[in-house]
Amino acid sequence: MEIRIEDIEKIKSAATLFIDSTKNYRVFAFYGKMGAGKTTFIKAICECLGVEDVITSPTFAIVNEYSSYTTGDTLYHFDFYRIKRIDEVYDLGYEEYFYSGNICFIEWPELIEDLLPENTLKVYIEEREDGVRVVSF
Repeated sequence: MEIRIEDIEKIKSAATLFIDSTKNYRVFAFYGKMGAGKTTFIKAICECLGVEDVITSPTFAIVNEYSSYTTGDTLYHFDFYRIKRIDEVYDLGYEEYFYSGNICFIEWPELIEDLLPENTLKVYIEEREDGVRVVSF
């Protein structure tokens, strides 16, 4: 499936469509170049899922935890951009997150590809020359 985001004003409707189209998944791996909009799209998804916390990229923390006030779910947002050794991911206890049954959003999954659960949904975000973002999965 492909979702086009023509401008930032339409990101919430794109996030809602994404949520409605991916209900059978709990772990999402987001691929895209730096600045493609991975964090921005994940933030929109979280907001649509009822997260009222401040949603930021966990670049330095590696993982942020959010609570959905509408569903009661816990959501995890990972950013593996700064991972230098796979041991860091083991030390983090990734299995407890990935196999918890909670929603996990993962940025820069290329660095931990072998550790992703089998049922991970791979999501690609591409920025086109005209500024349109295309989300495909």
